[in-house]
Parts: sequence; structure tokens; C-alpha cells
Amino acid sequence: MTAEDLRNAPRPGARTVDVWFDPACPYTWLTARWLREAARVRPLQLRWHLMSLTLLNEGRDDDPEGDPDGYLMVPVRIGTAVRRHHGQEALGRFHASLWADLDSPGGRGNSRKWINDPALALTDAGLPTELAAAGTSTAYDGELRASHAEAVRILGPRPGTPVVTVGDPPEPHRPPLAFFGPVISRVPKREEAGRLWDGTLLVAGTPGFHELKGRPADPDPDVTGRDVGPA
Repeated sequence: MTAEDLRNAPRPGARTVDVWFDPACPYTWLTARWLREAARVRPLQLRWHLMSLTLLNEGRDDDPEGDPDGYLMVPVRIGTAVRRHHGQEALGRFHASLWADLDSPGGRGNSRKWINDPALALTDAGLPTELAAAGTSTAYDGELRASHAEAVRILGPRPGTPVVTVGDPPEPHRPPLAFFGPVISRVPKREEAGRLWDGTLLVAGTPGFHELKGRPADPDPDVTGRDVGPA
């Protein structure tokens, strides 16, 4: 067993939460921040995986992401290289460093700047900046496609990002709960984050439940992530 295996072994009584995400999506970044916050007040073991909005829309006549030049593939390819060479915990650190203003006083401060610089995020996460070269390479695309296919297998052909599954250690043979999102524009903190987690599990775990949709997404989400450390 490696040192990473020991670090990532589920804590006694903790639920294993697997998260598939595309790092190019700021709303997914907010959901991941909420999960880290929820893990402070609930016994959760977070594990990070990758999916791709580009692959999700592959073969469509329209391009809902408006990305004809394929720039959305850059951060997810870098993330795949990070996971391959440094593990899923490092992938979580890389993702946590995206979308924030790293130059503001105190670190992450001004959401209006929406810095999404993978090379800067690698440095902030303590990872080799050489990994940025993977963003324009197809070397990791096979691995990315396999991870993406797993997310699609869980929730169907166009699930959106992120896809979350929740294991339940007391009943290891029970299929995990699974859901998309939730999509949020602000990160709830401390017990508020815990209550959102409890409510999400209640809804997702209700027999026969399929979908719940709220108001349209806020076009100006708060991606500061203040006071939420990596998990």
C-alpha cells in the first residue's frame, strides 16, 4: 500500500464521495468548494475525477459552450496529467486553485477578475508547471475519455458537470447515491454547507426521484472561495 493509499483510505464511518468535474466550469468549482466545506462538518471522504464538457457535447450540431477552438480541453487535459502523475488529491488541489484571484490581498479575493490560469493554479497547488504542456497535447485523452465515460455511465448521456456519487460504508453492497450538481452561485459555509449536504442526500436518496431544478444560474457567481481550504 502506497502513502497516497493510506492518506486516501476512508475514515471510520465516513462516506466516500466521488466527484467527476470539468475544471473549466466555474459553477462546478463552486460545487467543489461547497463539498470541501461540507466535509468540515460532515464525515466525508472526497475523491476527485475528471469529465469534459467538450466530450459531453461531442457529435452535437450546435455548440452550447461556444468553444469552436477547443480551449475548454486545456484545463481538463492538464488535470488528467496531474491525476496520472500526482494522484487524485493533487487534482483536488489543482482544481481548488482555479477560478480565483490569486493576486488579491490575502490570496483569493476579487471574484470579478475570474482568473482561470492553469499554469498559475499549478504553482499555487505546489505542482510542477511543466504539466501545463499537457493542455495542448492529446497524450492523456484516452485516460480522460475513460474517466468521462464512467461519469456518463452513472447518470446517462448528458448529465452535466459535476457528477457526484456517495458511498455508504455501513451497507457496502448498496448502490451509491448519485446526482448532478447541485448548481450554486455562492458557497454556503460551515453548518449551512452541512445542511445543504443533508438535504441533497435526502432528495437524491428518495425512491423514484429523478430531477429538481431551481432558478436560472446567477450570471455573476461568487468564485472567491474565501475561508475554504483544500480537502
